[in-house]
Amino acid sequence: MNEIFDDSTLTEIAHLICGDEPPLLYRKGFEIAAFLQRAGWDDVPEYDGTPRHKWARELLKERQEDGADDAERAILRLANRLEYYNQQQEYRATLKRLNEILMLDGRRIGEEGGQLALVRCEAGFEDEVRRLPRVELKVSVAEVISDPELAASVQLRLDEARTCDEHGAYTSAVIMLGSLLEGVLAHAAQTRVAGVRMPKPLGNMGLNDFVDFAYANKWIEHDAKLASALVRHYRNLVHPLAEKRTGHSPNRDTLDMCWPVVNATLNDLAATATAAPHAQAPANGGRGRDLNTPAQRPTPASVARRRPGRGAVSGP
Repeated sequence: MNEIFDDSTLTEIAHLICGDEPPLLYRKGFEIAAFLQRAGWDDVPEYDGTPRHKWARELLKERQEDGADDAERAILRLANRLEYYNQQQEYRATLKRLNEILMLDGRRIGEEGGQLALVRCEAGFEDEVRRLPRVELKVSVAEVISDPELAASVQLRLDEARTCDEHGAYTSAVIMLGSLLEGVLAHAAQTRVAGVRMPKPLGNMGLNDFVDFAYANKWIEHDAKLASALVRHYRNLVHPLAEKRTGHSPNRDTLDMCWPVVNATLNDLAATATAAPHAQAPANGGRGRDLNTPAQRPTPASVARRRPGRGAVSGP
């Protein structure tokens, strides 16, 4: 049975194959083609000069759509020490990032019969994820969204997610949080002057597009970008067939992991509101912090990670 991976997972795997961010192992275009051949791919096309990440991602998606196991082969090759001769630092960094990505899609790197294999696990339930502390919401919705009507709608969704949580409706709560996350990122894309051109028309963008766009413009941190895949994964369970295919329904632990992602994203967006060119000022008169001062740069590691009491908008 072929392993099927979410598009966001394949996007992150393509980043690992390219290795653009130190200390990952950097590969040129022709080296990516050679890597895929070593992974066991047949008929690997020659690199055609397309941006490397786009080329690798599209190949992964095409092979998956064709029903091949090639995406799995590429993932296992990334975890193979033979790819990293005398490059221990690069190997360790790749394996750590690879497992972070796979855990959000319900897999991890393991061994079966002494061979590398993908091992099934509950999405995001590895020990490292369980130990993630709570990210406390430090801002109000009005600091993130300048449109009063939209801010009221987002606040209502936060309140409804909390109500769903209190009554054990975890699937509904996660779907609500995913909808909220897409709304605030879409608002940022509409109201801020971006440092790069929009990747596609606004109406054709989805949550994954908005997350990538916000990260490219430094409105959110890398940890918020990566962890947002978890919210996106469970938000898609609005379709019952997706839940059947996943074989897992959101529960208390799922919601406990999704709240910090939303909180961290809202914290980052509020903090970068004044730093974004021509961005509208927060409605409360500028409580968001300035990212030009490194000590004030908010990340889930620096915004008081802990488990607070349940607040009206901060989640459980």
